[in-house]
Amino acid sequence: MKTANFIKENNARQFWQPMTHPADAQANPPKIITGASGVRIRDIDGHETIDAVGGLWNVNLGYSNDAVKQAIAGQLDSLPYYSTFRGTTNDAAIELAYDLCDFFAPEGIQRAFYTSGGSDSVETALRLARQYHKLRGQPQRTKFLSLKKGYHGTHFGGASVNGNNKFRTDYEPLLPGCFHIPAPYTYRNPFNETDPARLAQLCAQALEDEIAFQGAETIAAFIMEPILGAGGVIPPHESFMPMVREICDRNGILLIADEVITAFGRTGAWSGSRLWGVQPDMMCTAKAITNGYFPFGAVLIGARMTEVFEGDTSGKGAISHGYTYSGHPVGAAAAVVCLKETLKADVASNAAARGAELYSGLQALAAKHEMIGDVRGGHGLMAALEVVADRASKAPANAATMNTVYETAYRAGVMLRISGPNIILSPPLVLSEQDVADILSALDAGFTALG
Repeated sequence: MKTANFIKENNARQFWQPMTHPADAQANPPKIITGASGVRIRDIDGHETIDAVGGLWNVNLGYSNDAVKQAIAGQLDSLPYYSTFRGTTNDAAIELAYDLCDFFAPEGIQRAFYTSGGSDSVETALRLARQYHKLRGQPQRTKFLSLKKGYHGTHFGGASVNGNNKFRTDYEPLLPGCFHIPAPYTYRNPFNETDPARLAQLCAQALEDEIAFQGAETIAAFIMEPILGAGGVIPPHESFMPMVREICDRNGILLIADEVITAFGRTGAWSGSRLWGVQPDMMCTAKAITNGYFPFGAVLIGARMTEVFEGDTSGKGAISHGYTYSGHPVGAAAAVVCLKETLKADVASNAAARGAELYSGLQALAAKHEMIGDVRGGHGLMAALEVVADRASKAPANAATMNTVYETAYRAGVMLRISGPNIILSPPLVLSEQDVADILSALDAGFTALG
């Protein structure tokens, strides 16, 4: 291995990082993380912080789960790789499919299709949605609807249904036939509506209006996150997703739940769909499925699609789609054990309890610091602070302000995630009460540093 000095000198030189301007990374070198234990990470200089980002929403069990690590090592010894394309499979992938369908039975899940990650899962779900309608004799159903502020990965399909222009503008033109409706975002919405229940109704009406405008017979699917994550942690009113389900059913439109963030306990329930009492037609998963220890994902498939694909006798139900690493035996072995560890630790319950403490603490910080314009959370361990230059105008805080909070909190022992004017919190679900207090203390220091 190269020396620490070599690593520092070459930081951001040869490696273009995701979601980063290459020149900015060279001017402001990123933190070099070299170690982790429990819910803490350690940089190259030995500075340790609580990881309030949870890797990237995915290290739910923390960094020290030996059972998952051992499963990975053991599988590498027995079968490090083999393809699951037609004609071959592996034992770990078979076992995992059974476990996932059992775990997500309340969501109506019956089948699993494996991917390499969240963006792959979204791409797969969009493709399968179009194929489903072709099999049913409705090939004109090709369009997709989604929410503004929603995030669905970075493939062309995912970027096309993304509701944030940051991930779209530089890569346009994208996939045609993708349309967006307002998100149930009480702090900023075109209806100037602050009541969550009323806003949910207005957004549902906007969905109905868009369906009528496009023609229901042309729409394949509606995709949504049960709680919007990367767009700034936007929880809808509890009535919203059930209303969407009913509207989709009435119009013959598939409902895809993007659960890449919200599955496996993040919301305080075992999935975002379960939190709202909805059975989607497909669920996109990844991230916490292996605790972030191995790149892996799955599209989970409900009864409606299972019946159509498996009942096909024309041959057109063949799935001509997949990835080299679909059903990777190492990833599948990790996921089998990870699911057991997730249940054993009952992380959903801990996420609910610690999330309530975090949300309450963030509200107290907002009462203390004028620059906190909005606090969002209240459903497990996913929360956000929207920082403003002025509360009355809601003008977003600038990059320098956000960087001051970030750097001060980091020195105080907490890693934050900054996304525009938002501070997004998604710590491991094994967080302790003291960890929550430490995160709040570091945030307080960050805002105090602004003067």
